[in-house]
Amino acid sequence: MRVFLGMILGALLLVAGVYTYDSMQTSTVANGEVAQANRTIVNWDVAATDLHALKVRAHDDWVRLSSK
Repeated sequence: MRVFLGMILGALLLVAGVYTYDSMQTSTVANGEVAQANRTIVNWDVAATDLHALKVRAHDDWVRLSSK
């Protein structure tokens, strides 16, 4: 059980670290071609859309399973 808790905690720390790092970087959209070296690691808009789709699918599956 400790291993799984450690894996989950590690994943959460990784995502928090990447988000913090990315939030401090300069956006290429804001500053044009000069900022190419400082591009963000993750496209957070796409990640948010995928997370929302995952939540909706999980909710729909839960409703389907609990109605039986």
